Amino acid sequence: MFRLDGKVALVSGAGRGMGLGVAQALAQQGAHVIVNDFYAERAHEAVQSLRAQGWQADAAPADMTDRAAIFAMTQQTQSAHGGVDIFVHNAGIPAQGWGYTPFLDSPPSEWDAWLSLNLHGLMHACQALLPTMLERRWGRIVAVNSDAARTATGMGLCAYGAAKAAAIGFIRNLSGEVGRHGVTVNAVSLGTMNNWEGSEQIARKTTTVGRAGSPQDVGAAISFLVSPQSEWINGQVLPVNGGSLVA
Repeated sequence: MFRLDGKVALVSGAGRGMGLGVAQALAQQGAHVIVNDFYAERAHEAVQSLRAQGWQADAAPADMTDRAAIFAMTQQTQSAHGGVDIFVHNAGIPAQGWGYTPFLDSPPSEWDAWLSLNLHGLMHACQALLPTMLERRWGRIVAVNSDAARTATGMGLCAYGAAKAAAIGFIRNLSGEVGRHGVTVNAVSLGTMNNWEGSEQIARKTTTVGRAGSPQDVGAAISFLVSPQSEWINGQVLPVNGGSLVA
């Protein structure tokens, strides 16, 4: 069950961390994974690690905020592999890095950076990839989102949370346009993940599972959402948060 043999899966921001965990999960299920990352060396290193496991993978470095670069990457990937069946938009942190900035201190340029990657990058990629999916009448799109879109973190994440909330609005509306053509569009909403210092201490207090999430947790959830068996799930946001937020 949930096998992806013969499918080509493009995962953005997959050079390390959560994105690499997703790439590993999809490759393990038989997909040929295309690893995107802003940094070419990360993408190629990730591909080497996947191939070392005997899995199929290729690198496709590109800036997911650059529309022309996204379309060029898509064209090259489709020429090499005949199309992309699965797209996971995991890239979510701008090249300048993560920032915790109280709203009154945050410059508009910072807002633009979050929106450019989390919303506009997703939209550009969908415009590039959807024509082939619609022609084939099969496709899966999953946006990696965050519980910051639906709760008050108090951690200086207003611009980030706003961008993630906008992405949810987009995937819900897009799902209504493409669902009858064999393409589903969903999201996962992540809680406290184990990719920053202090996350385990917080997760022990705030989750009902008692630990922070891992790349493997995210990969497992997405493996289901992109599988042939998930075709009746469309326009949904799946919480992957250890039970920290259940409403």
